[in-house]
Amino acid sequence: MNEVNIKTEYIALGQFLKLAGCIDTGGAAKFFLQETKILINGEPDNRRGRKLYHGDRVEIEGFDVFTVVKQ
Repeated sequence: MNEVNIKTEYIALGQFLKLAGCIDTGGAAKFFLQETKILINGEPDNRRGRKLYHGDRVEIEGFDVFTVVKQ
């Protein structure tokens, strides 16, 4: 399981995908979310603006499992 560190209270799922290295640009998030299964804390979600907080677990099909960690 990989950790993605954030400095703010939360991060949007679209920004998270970029930080996690799943996409190169924020603009690619919309298409990535349409084609890729993502589980957040065990539940499917594909909203680009979904807020992720410290401790959230994000499983991205074809990539890995990530945990959001606030620094």
